[in-house]
Amino acid sequence: MTDLLKPRDAKDVEAAVQWALGDGKTLEVLGHGTKRGIGRAAQWDLSLDLSGLSGVTLYEPEELVLSAKAGTPLSEIEALLAAHNQELAFEPMDYGALLGTPGGGTLGGALAANLSGPRRIKAGAARDHFLGFTAVSGRGETFKSGGRVVKNVTGYDLCKVMAGSYGTLAVMTDVTVKVLPRAETEETVLVLGPDDAAAAKAMSAAMGSANDVSGAAHLPAAVAASVTQAGAGRAVTALRLEGVAPSVVHRRQALETLLKGFGTLANLDEAASRSFWKNIREVMAFVNDDRVLWRISAAPARGHEIAAAIGEGADYCYDWAGGLIWLALPPSDDGAAARVRRAVAATGGHATLIRAPAAMRAAVAVFEPQEAAVAALTRRLKESFDPKGVLNPGRMYAGV
Repeated sequence: MTDLLKPRDAKDVEAAVQWALGDGKTLEVLGHGTKRGIGRAAQWDLSLDLSGLSGVTLYEPEELVLSAKAGTPLSEIEALLAAHNQELAFEPMDYGALLGTPGGGTLGGALAANLSGPRRIKAGAARDHFLGFTAVSGRGETFKSGGRVVKNVTGYDLCKVMAGSYGTLAVMTDVTVKVLPRAETEETVLVLGPDDAAAAKAMSAAMGSANDVSGAAHLPAAVAASVTQAGAGRAVTALRLEGVAPSVVHRRQALETLLKGFGTLANLDEAASRSFWKNIREVMAFVNDDRVLWRISAAPARGHEIAAAIGEGADYCYDWAGGLIWLALPPSDDGAAARVRRAVAATGGHATLIRAPAAMRAAVAVFEPQEAAVAALTRRLKESFDPKGVLNPGRMYAGV
């Protein structure tokens, strides 16, 4: 018996799940495996490789909608959209470089992990652009949800349930997403030298203005040089502006006027700006790094308080105007989990252990521990879709 099942189509997926269900086997669900290292270090009997389910099945640029098989590479989707001056507005990050699993992710994987990039503060995450899907539940039953229009109000919005479920509820075989026009150009305004607290105020002022900022990040001096040379050894706060050229120029000038009291200003032209935000999206500051990496979501105005509470020995960078913190810590037995969760609990938010050895991911709660009522709901949801625990059991929470 092989330890890898590679279905050719949706019918093969259904047959594989039915076989596993009948034989009491468990399945690891994956596309290209770029996010394989995220989650608890659970054990499965076989891997269900969806990379063979690839290809765009419908693309209507005028209707801003695209459907594809779940294993379709994101690079293929993005190239097709770029040829029509469109994009996935949620700007999905690629975990490959960060986790040492290069090769590029899939559209189904991006939706299952609810990925997003710096533009989340304006456009939302994958779940906000997820229109419909076909999937096979842990019961071995094929079902559909949603459709190919944005205003689809029939039945339950299962897209929101699948997004962020990491393949623990069902195996998606076909997905449909909303696409949007790509901005004609972009520029980035930089504030050089602010400390974390001042950066939080600068980003808050920018986001509260009428300048339609589509990316807001802060890099302390310790990590700024690994992302951009613009700061020359200083901390860098960056604000991205996208749109048609005259609008971008006008908003940049207005933003510079707003931010001149926060420090020395500089700017990045279109090419430099696109490169900078790709580095932010892929967390290049912590690639080729053996440290434990946490991903913390918090209220933007309080992100710097969490970093300060965690204390010395940490490097970090902020995205989403401070609402997303990437935190790198030296190797330790528990990845400083107690210290991280204590700091997050004090200010509100949640923390996910993104990169750590398998032994640590088996011993430490990878995803934010749930309160009793939420944990009970999670179990009921799992039991509804996958009562025998066939699909990725234990990947997110022990026993689920």
